Amino acid sequence: MSNQPITGKKVIFEKQWIFLDNAVGQLYSTTFEILSGGNLKPHELKDTASPLDAVEAGTDNRNIVDDGKSQKLTRDDIEALKEKGLKGQDIIKKLVDNHATFGDKTEYSQVKYIKKKKKKYENTVMILKPSCRILAMMYHGREPGKICHLRYDTLAQMLTLANIHAGSKVLVFETCAGLVLGSIMERMGGYGSVIQMYPGGGPVRAGVENFGFPAHFHDTLHEFPICHVNALLAGTLDTSAKDPTAENTHEKQLNLAAEKKQNQPEAEEQGTPEEESMVTNTGDDAGQDVEKTEKDKLKEAKAQVKKLRLEEKQRKLAATAALLKGRNADGLVIASRFHPCPVLLGLLKFLSPSRPFVVYSQYIEPLIECFKKLKECGGTVNLRLTDTWLRHYQVLPDRTHPLLLMSGGGGYLLSGTTVATDHSKPAGSKQAEEPAPKRQKLEDTEG
Repeated sequence: MSNQPITGKKVIFEKQWIFLDNAVGQLYSTTFEILSGGNLKPHELKDTASPLDAVEAGTDNRNIVDDGKSQKLTRDDIEALKEKGLKGQDIIKKLVDNHATFGDKTEYSQVKYIKKKKKKYENTVMILKPSCRILAMMYHGREPGKICHLRYDTLAQMLTLANIHAGSKVLVFETCAGLVLGSIMERMGGYGSVIQMYPGGGPVRAGVENFGFPAHFHDTLHEFPICHVNALLAGTLDTSAKDPTAENTHEKQLNLAAEKKQNQPEAEEQGTPEEESMVTNTGDDAGQDVEKTEKDKLKEAKAQVKKLRLEEKQRKLAATAALLKGRNADGLVIASRFHPCPVLLGLLKFLSPSRPFVVYSQYIEPLIECFKKLKECGGTVNLRLTDTWLRHYQVLPDRTHPLLLMSGGGGYLLSGTTVATDHSKPAGSKQAEEPAPKRQKLEDTEG
């Protein structure tokens, strides 16, 4: 939950709209009952009899035929029960009583049936505290394309391989709606600094807002455009540069003001012989003047706001550039839909020696190219290209087995560690001298 006020805010959840006003001030993991009108009420646990208490279970399901005729209650009957005000537990009890073959089902089948009906007819909701695991599972289950199909177990491996901890300086380049960035900030606990390298006009942090971090967490977050990395490495980055569009608009405003001043005396001279017409149109001219002044004020206010935003952006850019110039970052995490090779080779230069880095990709081919480039360039050790695989198991007495439906792939990870390279001795100098004595020996034998 975010820190913003949610009074009167409508939230749509599982095709139901609810109001969160009554949830304010309650503890996390509290179960609420959805009343008519979308209002929430804390759910009180009552010692009610379970629908399975008075029902005997069968030995197996071999004689049960799913022909759709075992349930005596129709959809209209269930809707009538809802209109009478019956709660979910009472409706489930009615369904069990009117099910012809419920007593022939095994105990496991009965529990499974009631669990399915509870999910459909019980109007209860539990509000959980947002965390990295919950948000990753939510995104992967509902909108995996927004997070580049990053699975939650793969995200956990990334946080471990990059050695994310409090007090470190971490570089992040991601296009996963801010999920990876928020997970790193959660692991750091508000201590250290996180530098987000972003493409385009500005960073995307929709996922970070869902974590509901305190204000001091955002003080550790910095941003830097990826397009300025080469200029920063070359030492040609000008953090005091102004927006050329803003300069052009400012020049246009000055030119328009000068033209107005030049045209004012001409308009006065032309208007002197027509005083009567001016008298009749004084009301219209005054209204137009008022509108012009209001428009001018709005333009000036917008220009002032744009100028302040530009100055704030340049100030943040200069502060982040000062952090990067030390080239002493403690970790690098890359997870984006772009090709990671040029990004990885550029950002590795900002890491200190003996620091970890990890790159995620939905496909293995880009990471193979990165692996080859790193081997050619040097400066890294312990390179590993891994594939993540996850299988869920149902663990119950006498019926433990893997689930039928599971995720096909969780993407690929390339991880490694940076090392200091010594370029003072050119490599291959001894190899270049080896062929010379061989030729000399051949000349001696011929002679």
